[in-house]
Amino acid sequence: MKGVNSAPGDYIYFKSQVPLHKIPIGSKQWRYYDFGPKVVPPLICIPGTGGTADVYYKQIMSLSMKGYRVISVDIPRVWNHHDWIQAFEKFLDAIDVHHIHLYGTSLGGFLAQLFAQHRPRRVRSLILSNSFLETRSFSAAMPWAPIVGWTPSFLLKRYVLTGIRNGLHEPFIADSVDFVVSQVETLSREDLASRLTLTVDDASVEPLLLSDSFITLMDTNDYCAIPQQLKDQVSERYPGARQAYLKTGGDFPFLSRPDEVNLHLQLHLRRVGVEARPDLVQGISKDGSGGSSSKQNDGSEDADDAPEDDMGSSESPSTESQPPPLAPESTDSHNLDDQPLSNAEVWATSAEYLTPLLWHALSEKQQYLIATKISLHLIWEFCNLNLLPLYVGTMCINLKYCWKFRPVV
Repeated sequence: MKGVNSAPGDYIYFKSQVPLHKIPIGSKQWRYYDFGPKVVPPLICIPGTGGTADVYYKQIMSLSMKGYRVISVDIPRVWNHHDWIQAFEKFLDAIDVHHIHLYGTSLGGFLAQLFAQHRPRRVRSLILSNSFLETRSFSAAMPWAPIVGWTPSFLLKRYVLTGIRNGLHEPFIADSVDFVVSQVETLSREDLASRLTLTVDDASVEPLLLSDSFITLMDTNDYCAIPQQLKDQVSERYPGARQAYLKTGGDFPFLSRPDEVNLHLQLHLRRVGVEARPDLVQGISKDGSGGSSSKQNDGSEDADDAPEDDMGSSESPSTESQPPPLAPESTDSHNLDDQPLSNAEVWATSAEYLTPLLWHALSEKQQYLIATKISLHLIWEFCNLNLLPLYVGTMCINLKYCWKFRPVV
């Protein structure tokens, strides 16, 4: 598995150009990217269980340069599907978006269908990739689902990662797996628990009011964590949908086969009537009229000013109204044009030495505190794994003997 220090060069470049927004809406924290001309109806990307908003960075860079607006979101901490529908609608209201096109993969595709079912007026079209219609099979395969909210983080991550196929992969697929694994490591215990709860919470998608002609099914033919039977159910539910099968791509074709995925996304958007605005890509004004941010994050930000937001913040120092120079769409994340990505390559090289330099920069007291916290965390996990079953067994034995000698007493 590759670490953060060996992140793909095009991803480092993406992070330097596209701002990450964080806004609290009610009790939910939303983390998302929003890039492309604001006058274009957005394509909103919803990831699977182990994904984040970052996994669609190749789609954001490619489609935004063609004049489309792409929004990629993290699934917030919601614990049932009703809360998801309510939270997602409030998020759309907060960023002043009314009509949307949804692209969901795996769990994200299921959540997209649920939203289209309950809020049909807002969803104009759907692109579903390796998705499903019901959660019964997942809940049956996870008998410990009732206690998922109390499960330690490392066990949740291990469970999510076991769903990714082991063994040899094609180079591009292996890179996509490495990237998603690195994103799983960034998720908190609560994030993972809520997403697994959404996966096993009993629910199913009812027939949609949306016509099949506004739906595209984009599945991979090699292998996927979603059983083929569940994917076949989706195909049977939408017989009139456009079929866009990928010969290979694994669980994450948006990373391993971005050229093909981006092409299918672009063809879908054209087919459902979304008009791209490439004329706004190069000549976006500083007042945000052609920018990509939400209503709360647009407009008055200047290249020399740090972005400020009453509702949230952005992690990127660059302005959101200026799109990045055209990046290559090659499926190889390391084959980048030398000229526009030279700075990114320099940062990728220097990042390899960043972690040890930061460690040596800490004082001995700080290093001791960090090492102590790590040791305590490992001891706690050891107790959970080894001593807890012993304690429970002892209690059962005591209870058995107390019950046995009760008549004597």
